[in-house]
Amino acid sequence: MKTSQNTYVGGHIERVEDYRLLRGEGQYLDDISREGQWHAAFLRSSVAHGHIGSMDVSAALAMPGVRGVITAADVEGEIPTIPFRRPNPTIGPYAQPVIARDKVRYFGEPLAMVLADSPELAEDALQGIVVVIDALPAVVDRETAMADKVLLFEATGTNIPSVFNADKGDIEGAFETADFVIRDQFSTQRQTALPMETRGLLAEWDAQLGRLTISGAAKLPFFNRATMAKMMNLPDEAVDYIELDVGGGFGARGEFYPEDYLVALGARKFGHPVKWIEDRREHLMAIGHSREASCDVELAFRKDGTIVGMRGDLYINIGAYVRPNGMTPVRNAAQFMSGPYRVPAIAIKAHACVSNKTPAGTYRGPGRYEGCFFMERLMDQAAGQMGIDRLEIRRRNLLTQDEMPYPLATVLPSDGRADTSCDSGDHRVTFETCVKESNWAEKAHLQGKLVDGRYQGLAIGCFIEGGASGPQENVRMQLEADGTISLYAGSSAIGQGLETILTQIAADALEIPMERIRVFHGSTTYLKMGWGSYGSRATVMGGSAVLDACKKMLDLFRASAARRLDVAADVLTVAEGVARAPDGRSVPLAEVAADDLEVDGSFKNSTPTYTYGAAMAHVAVDAGTGHVEVVDYVVVDDVGRIINSMTLHGQVMGAAVQGFGSVFSEELVYNSEGQLLVGSLADYLIPLATDYPHVRCVSMESYPSPTNPLGAKGAGEGGIIPVGGVVANAVANALSSFGVQPKILPLSPSRVWELIEDARARM
Repeated sequence: MKTSQNTYVGGHIERVEDYRLLRGEGQYLDDISREGQWHAAFLRSSVAHGHIGSMDVSAALAMPGVRGVITAADVEGEIPTIPFRRPNPTIGPYAQPVIARDKVRYFGEPLAMVLADSPELAEDALQGIVVVIDALPAVVDRETAMADKVLLFEATGTNIPSVFNADKGDIEGAFETADFVIRDQFSTQRQTALPMETRGLLAEWDAQLGRLTISGAAKLPFFNRATMAKMMNLPDEAVDYIELDVGGGFGARGEFYPEDYLVALGARKFGHPVKWIEDRREHLMAIGHSREASCDVELAFRKDGTIVGMRGDLYINIGAYVRPNGMTPVRNAAQFMSGPYRVPAIAIKAHACVSNKTPAGTYRGPGRYEGCFFMERLMDQAAGQMGIDRLEIRRRNLLTQDEMPYPLATVLPSDGRADTSCDSGDHRVTFETCVKESNWAEKAHLQGKLVDGRYQGLAIGCFIEGGASGPQENVRMQLEADGTISLYAGSSAIGQGLETILTQIAADALEIPMERIRVFHGSTTYLKMGWGSYGSRATVMGGSAVLDACKKMLDLFRASAARRLDVAADVLTVAEGVARAPDGRSVPLAEVAADDLEVDGSFKNSTPTYTYGAAMAHVAVDAGTGHVEVVDYVVVDDVGRIINSMTLHGQVMGAAVQGFGSVFSEELVYNSEGQLLVGSLADYLIPLATDYPHVRCVSMESYPSPTNPLGAKGAGEGGIIPVGGVVANAVANALSSFGVQPKILPLSPSRVWELIEDARARM
């Protein structure tokens, strides 16, 4: 890649896609309509657990404007189940059927789909369907799940689909020789990613061609195409997933859901385009949930504060079924709980527990957010009980560059990623930078002090973020007649600035202006195979594939220009889109467009990258109301190589604010019967842009990753990972005079107030 001072990579460059979006020229799924389309609405179970007795759809079918109703009885043969994205030997029986036939297992599970001339008519027709469900006791928490007295899947004999074991070193020896051991229990609440744009699909069936087109793809268009083709008994090439503009993803939007199949089935069965747009209430009950986790863990130390071992149990409530990526938070919580710390002996068991709640999946920083909360709370409590400064205990345990690659715990059963290692970096550098940037020394005297009626608290914590999920990414590059480059990428755009990043990388590698490159992405029509965007992979995997394509394009350009100039290709110099011979003659890129220059680029790699960093929170707690204000928040990360500082800071800052929602207000509450008690954004409280004005981000590139030619690491999730642990520790620090130790999230005003009152009652 070009490394001159005029390089685009590393610049503070505004997103190229924003001009179109800010002018209102974006095209989202709801902007698209087809002649003769019907609209879908879903009847969802109002019972969390029960046997389906009967279902009568005749009244709905008789309503004006209703064109059809699809129930399980209309699905020929065995009900298809949604496949898993990663192998696991025990989870097969827990796969989700695309529609309930005999039994329902969560509030909101699809029972029927109505097709009508308008969304309103379809919604109205749902009231005409009479369904009888014989209710069963609901399993809503991990204690009930693990008791196995009420089983969601009777044939399995258990509510535990899988247990991941994270192991490293001599755990028995570590605890036998330890000078100090701390043990505690913590838990995080159930949440969802809540992208601004809810899910939506438009399915079109061409009976003459035997071709199915699905608009509304996000995140995983190629996986979803293969899944749909298999379910529909079609070849992969007969199914297209079309990606439009997408209003956010955050891990949940774009997985394969029951509605994907049912909307497509309706289009094929009736020969009409079928459109479905999820409303917010439906979204809260149907999209993948995440984060509901608890633990009973202990850390062992030498008397100088050096960690010697970690062991315990984690319990992840995954809801009613194992969804395609449902095991990822479970295994991540086990493997990454040690974070950026040197932990020579580990024995963690992570139990996946099914319950009568919406199935869970990934949400930004899956498993790592939960594990970081558990670890950072233990670190602060251990420091307090051992009489060691909270900063110093971290300094003594943070990883250094000399230890890289540093192996984390081995996790079994393996889903293809049993072993992994931090790739590069000195974690002390980001830590000390965070201490300095946050003005810790100047603020230290505030800890626990009552200032203007509020208790002040500080805390700092550290994290690692996995990225560059493999195994491959592909691109296609084509020279157009006007000398511009069309770049077709297998990565998906879900709001992260993909077009800008790939354009920068290509412009640098080809040494042409960014304006001469157009990026097309995500749709299965562009490439034979792509992998999409998940696991902070698009920049590393997609960008490295772009580099490969650029090299091949320059080789073709050089060869074409050599023929025109009648010289050997290796004597030409290529710069700024022009090939020049030693005698001064030249050929511009546009002149060789007639040669139909087109190349494929790819990058294969299954070794993850690990961004790392530290965050500091300064909070002020009102003991009378329990309200917590984030006075200041600083996050420092090292991303290997910065491609675009503007988009990077946007990702980190946005993730941090999203994390504040996780810490303080967002919670999907269920009652004992498995009924979801959250139905709108009046109940599910997300942070506003004005709630947290003091967020600062410092990004570094001191240690490029050795795993890819860019040297880059993923950076879309790190900002959210440390928030829970850091803020909870800051609240504990503020309320140290009361002896308050937060162990349960969220830290809503009522919960903080109760912690204070309970502490006062014990004083």
